[in-house]
Amino acid sequence: MRFGGTEDYRQRLERTVLRPLAQTNRGYYALVLFLLAVVGWGLYAYIIQLRYGLLATGMRDVVIWGLYLVNFVFFIGISHAGTLISAILRVTRAGWRTPVTRMAELITVVAISVGALMPIIDLGRPDRVWHMITFGRFQSPLMWDIVSITSYLTGSLIYLYLPLIPDFALVRDRLTQGTSAFKRKVYTFLAVGWRDKPQQRHRLERAISVMAVIIIPIAVSVHTVVSFVFSMLLRPGWDSTIFGIYFVIGAIFSGIASILIVMVIFRKLYHLEEYITERHFRNLSYLLLTSLLIYLYLTISEYLTVGYKLEVVEAHLLEILLFGKNAPWFWLFVVGGLVIPAFLIIFRRWPTIPRLVTAAVLVNVGMWVKRFVIVIPTLEVPLMPFEFGAYTPTWVEWSITAGAFAGFILIFALFAKILPLISIWEVAEEKEEQEREPPPRTREMVRAK
Repeated sequence: MRFGGTEDYRQRLERTVLRPLAQTNRGYYALVLFLLAVVGWGLYAYIIQLRYGLLATGMRDVVIWGLYLVNFVFFIGISHAGTLISAILRVTRAGWRTPVTRMAELITVVAISVGALMPIIDLGRPDRVWHMITFGRFQSPLMWDIVSITSYLTGSLIYLYLPLIPDFALVRDRLTQGTSAFKRKVYTFLAVGWRDKPQQRHRLERAISVMAVIIIPIAVSVHTVVSFVFSMLLRPGWDSTIFGIYFVIGAIFSGIASILIVMVIFRKLYHLEEYITERHFRNLSYLLLTSLLIYLYLTISEYLTVGYKLEVVEAHLLEILLFGKNAPWFWLFVVGGLVIPAFLIIFRRWPTIPRLVTAAVLVNVGMWVKRFVIVIPTLEVPLMPFEFGAYTPTWVEWSITAGAFAGFILIFALFAKILPLISIWEVAEEKEEQEREPPPRTREMVRAK
């Protein structure tokens, strides 16, 4: 197979990226067993919920949604990281993207797979999912969710698989010793006869370009439709015309933070320091800061317009958000998820990578809390002259939530053992282009002539 860059660089790249596919240490098995235990506990909690119904949760007639819908919006949000960011960077031909796009695309597939389970768990009666498909009304935003998420997952799987074809062929050709015959057959099947011929390369690059263009509007539409589930209801705090862009920017915001976290983990574990450098963290931090400022603007705009009109039910909502029982959640989101990350990104007094990863962790914690702030307080405000509703998640909900996050990490860890986490052929080609490109001084002399 043909790869760009110097021979030494190509060999180091292949050896570094393919080594985890052939070797497994005890720490990996310990992590998998721990995650399986957490997922198993979550499954046990779900069995309890199936046995006793939603009575096992903290949801009641007033507060009809809880942690499951919070998790749903959060996971669908971080799923935008991969495909949307990767597609935009690919369309704009940002060369620095090549070492990080594979991880970003993998986040998308895993996050949307886990997130799509949350409404089913929230339904209480999973056997009625089929009824939503067969008897669902297309006027319902819930039906729009089913269509858009199914389309997004399908498109994301295709977009993840296409750039993997040359790397599957490389794994097929390189991993011969110590690899089972079944595993080699799987890689051979997934490589679909790739031999790096010019015609194959042309078709592949064209297919990737087409999918990159298609997946962007699909990704935007998905979180827009998710926002419609809320904004189409006459509820205080939800009856908003900016929820579509608000949710999309929030998804990109938390998605970029997720990429930064995954990057630093696998950079350390798989010794990818040569390929994932501080430059990648800095470039992503610029995108993170941009999305943070836009999200901050939309947040101020949302609460300012509500506070200025101060209708009766919205006044109750602002009171419990700013000063009432939900105030700790709200201010945790504002301070921990927006203000502190902004300071960490802007002021560069500490080492780059630890500082940016700390900001990314705070952003994701804050964005999960923000989804809680969006869902729960609004439902607690009564629409008639009754007492305020109350919602306290039970151990069942917390256990299923923990199982969902553990499942996300588990699936990602399993994929990391069968897929090259860096697009070898793209990184090598980008290295080759950099070597062919003359230095800046040479380019200036050529222009002068």
